[in-house]
Amino acid sequence: MKEFGRLLTAMVTPFNAKNEVDYTQAKKLAKALLASGSDGVVVSGTTGESPTLTQDEKLRLFSEVREAVGDKGTVIAGTGNYCTAESIELTKEAEKTGVDGCLLVVPYYNRPTQDGLYEHFKAIAGATRLPCIVYNVPSRTVTNLDALTCIKLSQIENIVGVKEASGNLEQIAKIIQGAKKGFLVYSGNDGDTFPILCLGGYGVISVIAHLVGVQFKQMIDDYVQGKIEKAATAHRNLLPFVNAMFVVANPIPVKYAVNYAGFNVGKTRLPLTGPDEKSRAVIEQTVKSYKIDLPVK
Repeated sequence: MKEFGRLLTAMVTPFNAKNEVDYTQAKKLAKALLASGSDGVVVSGTTGESPTLTQDEKLRLFSEVREAVGDKGTVIAGTGNYCTAESIELTKEAEKTGVDGCLLVVPYYNRPTQDGLYEHFKAIAGATRLPCIVYNVPSRTVTNLDALTCIKLSQIENIVGVKEASGNLEQIAKIIQGAKKGFLVYSGNDGDTFPILCLGGYGVISVIAHLVGVQFKQMIDDYVQGKIEKAATAHRNLLPFVNAMFVVANPIPVKYAVNYAGFNVGKTRLPLTGPDEKSRAVIEQTVKSYKIDLPVK
């Protein structure tokens, strides 16, 4: 399995003035993110507005970003949704595009049991040779993937990690303690990254790395190298930026911020709209107060 890297950015999906996917800008953005600290990108995740993208749009994004990135970084395809059969179909098609792995969100809306979650992820993993990362984000899905279920899933050969966005550090500690050796536990909340590293986690699938990737990567590297105090200071310094990027629902703030920083990614698709005036002021002031790492050109 290709090494995914510790800092993956959950990439926004650029749209043009007609609200169509801008594949040219998507390729530029993916390369810019790798140039500013990211080890790879997640395409068509929550931040990429996956629920508003068609299957054809997703597959073309996977293919074009994979081609643009080449061997310079990892490309993870967001292929999971609330329907097991659809998730299997998209994952099998994504595999053909040459992506390095897939991200499978806990099914939202239908509220499955823990047994249902296990069988859902097992079925998708069994239909592909791709390494799979499961994604637990109960603030969006309502259903929480329990630690014991995650540990059980870690025994499946090609389920290689979890993006944990529950914010429950006790649960995350249990996963790190009980999962198979080498199972990658990624922080799914930027603000939880340092605590999760301290618990023995691996890295982060990030939103803020769109704009402060160099700084975020340095924080992770410092931690890994044993410079704990330096990493902790960097983490504390980044927390206001994290708060600003979630002042309203993700990806509204980060997409606005990337545009404000000079890299055109267009608007969000309905049902998401732009930030209100108060939120815009918070985002703009925060962007001005940090060194932005995203190349504009």
